[in-house]
Amino acid sequence: MKVIRGLLDQAKPHFTKGGKLEKFHYAYDAFETFLFVPGETTTEGTHIKDGIDLKRTMFTVVVALLPCLLFGIWNVGHQHYAATGEFAALSSGFVEKLLFGLLVVLPMLAVSYGVGLTIEFAFAIFRDHPVNEGFLVSGILIPLIMPPTVPLWMIGLATAFAVVIGKEAFGGTGMNILNVALVARVFLFFAYPPYMAGDAVWVAGDPSRFVDGYSGATPLAVAYSGGLTALDQSYSLENLFWGVIPGSIGETSVVAIGLGALLLIVTGIGSWRIMGSVIAGAAATALLFQVTGIQPYSGVPPHYHLLMGSVLFAAVFMATDPATAAQTQPGKYVYGLLIGITGMIIRVLNPAYPEGWMLAILLLNVFAPLIDHWFISANMKRRNARALQ
Repeated sequence: MKVIRGLLDQAKPHFTKGGKLEKFHYAYDAFETFLFVPGETTTEGTHIKDGIDLKRTMFTVVVALLPCLLFGIWNVGHQHYAATGEFAALSSGFVEKLLFGLLVVLPMLAVSYGVGLTIEFAFAIFRDHPVNEGFLVSGILIPLIMPPTVPLWMIGLATAFAVVIGKEAFGGTGMNILNVALVARVFLFFAYPPYMAGDAVWVAGDPSRFVDGYSGATPLAVAYSGGLTALDQSYSLENLFWGVIPGSIGETSVVAIGLGALLLIVTGIGSWRIMGSVIAGAAATALLFQVTGIQPYSGVPPHYHLLMGSVLFAAVFMATDPATAAQTQPGKYVYGLLIGITGMIIRVLNPAYPEGWMLAILLLNVFAPLIDHWFISANMKRRNARALQ
């Protein structure tokens, strides 16, 4: 680390005022503060000293996403070899599955970060402001919420759209009203729907090599068409829990998502109120549909609904985005409950969108300021009433 610190100190004069590369000062600052905690201190007033800043916050979220990423890489390989009839057992072909998954996922990560960070640095240089750190998280989220078969050029196009339209147009990190990663997904979902839905998009590899009769249908698709009976015949509850199922790269494993949620809650970076409220709203709505016998998903209980699709991933990593979620404590409960209720309604009642959490979260992103405004106004009225007594 001393060597790196020395190299940065040698280069710094070129990027400061009057240096040859002054125009790229904030680009240099982004690298320096990513590697080392800034040394600046305030000189007036009373302040609380803390070692964490926005970069460290974003880095913690990235660490929380690593279990989903690593499991997703393996699962991409496992689903491929299961489709071809090779290494069908979970314990076989670990290295082969991991290598295949790496060949699929790493290029997606490289394109996402390459395109997104290039745009971020370009805007920072053009506007002469610090580089926004928020894309440290968005860059890994975008591939994790995509099917493994999405072409790389689509990843790049969706990332560019999300960063420019969903973020920079509003002023950058902290100013956006919509979750950046979900903007990328919704862009592809509506612009290129054949690449984002159906049974053929969830298993990477050459379909001509797949064994006869293999469909690649996700648990959601199976439950939608055949109810609980068909779901139990295709996927065990254990498979759903561990995430050994077709789906988006990082959204299938309850265990991996749970590890990330635990880290976010312990560090105080993710709101347990939002996570719990989303799950509670989704489970209550699913129970209502089960009791009333509303089709489809005939007989599917709430805990199956929570294990299928992306509800848990959405609750932990999407709904809790601090820039787009509700900020008041009671508002977080309402915000999360409405996401859970809305997402389950879309999943069950709208056959065009078998997974409703993308649309539910984006919709509640728009209403989050209104929810906070309502609770703040109500609190001010109560305080004013007490003051006048």
